Amino acid sequence: MFINRVILVTTVLAVGASPLVAQDRYLDPPDAIAKILDQPLTPIASLSPDGQWLLLMTRPTLPPIAEVAAPDERLAGVRVNPRTNGSAFVGGFTGLVLRQVNGNVERPVRTEATEGIGTPSWSPDAMHFAFTVTGENGITLWVADVASGEARALSGADLNGVIGSPCEWLPDSSGLLCRRVVYGRPAVAPARRTIPVGPITEESSGRAAPNRTYQDLLSSPEDELLFDYYFTSQVTYYGLDASRRDIGSPAIHTRADPSPDGRYILVERIHRPYSYHVPLYRFPSVIEVWDFNGGLVHSLADLPLQEEVPTSFDAVPVGPRSVSWRADGGATLVWAEAKDEGDPRNAADIRDEVYALAAPFSGTPRVLAELEFRYGGTDWTAGGTALVTERWRKTRQERIWMVQPDGAARLLFDLVSEDRYNDPGSPLMTSTKMGSRVIQTSADGRYAFLSGTGASEEGDRPFLDRYELATGNITRLWRSSAPYYERVIALLDPARQRFVTLRESVDEPPNYFIRQVGQNRLTQLTRFPDPAPEFAGVTKELITYTRNDGVQLSATLYLPEGYTKAQGTLPFLLWAYPREFRTADAAAQVVGSPYRFTRPSGSTHLFLLLAGYGVLDNPTMPILGEGDAEPNDTYVEQLVASAQAAVDKIVELGVADRNRIGIGGHSYGAFMTANLLAHSDIFQAGIARSGAYNRSLTPFGFQAEERTYWERRDIYTRMSPFTYADRINEPILMIHGQDDNNSGTFPIQSERMYAAIKGNGGKARLVWLPGEAHGYRARESVGHTLREMVDWMDRFVKNAGSHAATP
Repeated sequence: MFINRVILVTTVLAVGASPLVAQDRYLDPPDAIAKILDQPLTPIASLSPDGQWLLLMTRPTLPPIAEVAAPDERLAGVRVNPRTNGSAFVGGFTGLVLRQVNGNVERPVRTEATEGIGTPSWSPDAMHFAFTVTGENGITLWVADVASGEARALSGADLNGVIGSPCEWLPDSSGLLCRRVVYGRPAVAPARRTIPVGPITEESSGRAAPNRTYQDLLSSPEDELLFDYYFTSQVTYYGLDASRRDIGSPAIHTRADPSPDGRYILVERIHRPYSYHVPLYRFPSVIEVWDFNGGLVHSLADLPLQEEVPTSFDAVPVGPRSVSWRADGGATLVWAEAKDEGDPRNAADIRDEVYALAAPFSGTPRVLAELEFRYGGTDWTAGGTALVTERWRKTRQERIWMVQPDGAARLLFDLVSEDRYNDPGSPLMTSTKMGSRVIQTSADGRYAFLSGTGASEEGDRPFLDRYELATGNITRLWRSSAPYYERVIALLDPARQRFVTLRESVDEPPNYFIRQVGQNRLTQLTRFPDPAPEFAGVTKELITYTRNDGVQLSATLYLPEGYTKAQGTLPFLLWAYPREFRTADAAAQVVGSPYRFTRPSGSTHLFLLLAGYGVLDNPTMPILGEGDAEPNDTYVEQLVASAQAAVDKIVELGVADRNRIGIGGHSYGAFMTANLLAHSDIFQAGIARSGAYNRSLTPFGFQAEERTYWERRDIYTRMSPFTYADRINEPILMIHGQDDNNSGTFPIQSERMYAAIKGNGGKARLVWLPGEAHGYRARESVGHTLREMVDWMDRFVKNAGSHAATP
């Protein structure tokens, strides 16, 4: 559907029986908040494959509503900018700067672009990097020379960017394979009829076809024509020598990946029949191997429409999936196939088999692994050893196997994915000379290196370990220590154990450093300033407390600058997001670190600290289901108990009183907020942003719930705050993007919830943000959202008690 939006914010207020409806101009938040909103964000960095350069990417301030709410096409789950033939969610960087890792050279990248710069991609030889520039009428491929900093365009403004990044480097660094708009297509997209020629009809087959709720789907033959128009692309080679060559024929290509040896291309293309019920990634598709003349070398699969895949998280489509090139060289395809028809309800000793097929792709595929669970991917060493991951979402089990070149397999790790304390980390990766990503090892291949978050009772403490592949022996090389939070970015030299980190503290913004194991000396690579020094006086503390069933909980407590308990208690906002667990031990684990550098940006609730509020951030709300019980069987009871424990703790600390505490959340946190107001009287008011409130509108599962509405009507009904709208007797502010694109949080959810509260005489305010999706991006929308939040808390929380802190 082509959307053209009115740029006004719509507010609906129901107070008792006196509804007020207004279409207002955008409001700005308080000056202290607005000042930070308008500051550029801290740059981010990309390390070159040879470890010699950091590429710093400068980020803009929030975009204007005119950009965010520009007309778009919504087709098969994707939002398309019809002017650029790219994603409607552009973003991009405003500038690029090269900084030498082992020296003092800093080199601005000279390009005509000052906005719309896409994420750069390094050439395998690290001598160039490529990036796209999204302009007013199209997307252009640019390439920059590292030695000089000069950038030049390799293409016209004709790349097709509707499906991910349109370009991939060739292994020899001679150029890139891209998907571009087809030359000669009509200059104007197919027009929609203003007068229908007849009804649109569908008829089910009689076979079960359960699907979760998706947004922006195709809905008419006209949509199908528009899908063909915008998504059809031509695979084209762009050489650094300015040469250009088309490869193969136009089609709806979703990928065109060169093999590590540069001899073949792995191509996937979508074909009809399309679906009005699932997004494009579940449409019928063909997976093929081409040569560089576009000739067909091997057809791996012609996959059918995936409308009948069960909704369980452990369900998968039949046929080859997760198809990729083996990363350690040559041209070998690797993929998985289900042996249980993709349905976890079917009994099977082997759920998935992993296959490998080498060029010229004419033999019988070799079985690389037989897995009891679902295939989770393969990482390779340069020496041909594979680390194969399998997972079972239902039980949170995860295993990592080492498969030797001769086929011998050994179990390395048998894990529980939700057990953060015992997470061994992930192998550090490096780039081969061909640009493939492989596991980084010592020169003799004896050791790999693992890095992880290092979750513990003290909070997260990232680490670097050396892992002996033959024995499984682990040596701790380094771990982040107080008062810093420091994580590994890349290992520069395995022999000298020299690595790049991103280091921060409560008072120091994140910056890049070089560290060497066994030495205390640090080399600082960047000196990014504090982007919001106005926030520097805010204090934070990681706290723990216990729920009434014995489960330990944690949260980060923020207090405004200059506050002391002698001033009295503060009005408070709790901002949370529930999560499901299978074990009490995992649910009780501490989340976060007391040493992170925290500065607000976007529409974050932390801005309320500048308006005189205390904030309890991310108080854990675990929803636990052990044994045969499912977490949501007692969702409401556990939710209320967690909220009560959090409030009890901040009251016990003497920083809050029970009469001046609000609750809020976004998405599933909004769902939580409405439930807490419906089932308890713990809070004085709530803020619910972009939520879902009636689970009968998501009948084939939601969040981590796999059971359908018809299997557990009682659970869906009990969990839906819409059912209990008549019990919500505290004021609730509801904010929703009018163009929400998230599965499950259709805007009608807020519309109907507001009507239910209004109809039952409750206090509610509904704010529609035109042009906004699930998260809010425009400066006008973000500023207005924060203003609404501050005003709501001021009206119904700040002045609700008698023990207020002195301003």
